[in-house]
Amino acid sequence: MIDKLAWIETSEGLVLSTRSKGRTSYYLPGGKRELGETDAQTLLREIKEELSVDLDAASLQLMGVFQAQADSHPDGVLVQMTCYTGRYAGTLKPDHEIEELVWLCYKDRDKVSAVDKLIFDWLKGKGLLR
Repeated sequence: MIDKLAWIETSEGLVLSTRSKGRTSYYLPGGKRELGETDAQTLLREIKEELSVDLDAASLQLMGVFQAQADSHPDGVLVQMTCYTGRYAGTLKPDHEIEELVWLCYKDRDKVSAVDKLIFDWLKGKGLLR
């Protein structure tokens, strides 16, 4: 099981997604927990590294936990994505390994990873994704 955290940022029925250098699929911003990190510590570090903004730790709210087959891994290797929403300060821009950031709608579901497809379905069901 791969333990990852993701930040869900929606606006006007769209969700913020990223594409890493050398990849074709889009992923919700976030990443893997380092040894001893809390959910908030992981998210604050990953989002600063990937998008150059600062998440407000006090505003983080758990959205859900989703599991699916991990991209680029053998069958049976799952990723568990713990998702939060929260306010941020700064200007969103791709940084480090992130080549592109985009705002996606539900019709873009075929462009995202397996676990993100589950999250897209959930967001659509909650009326947060058009």
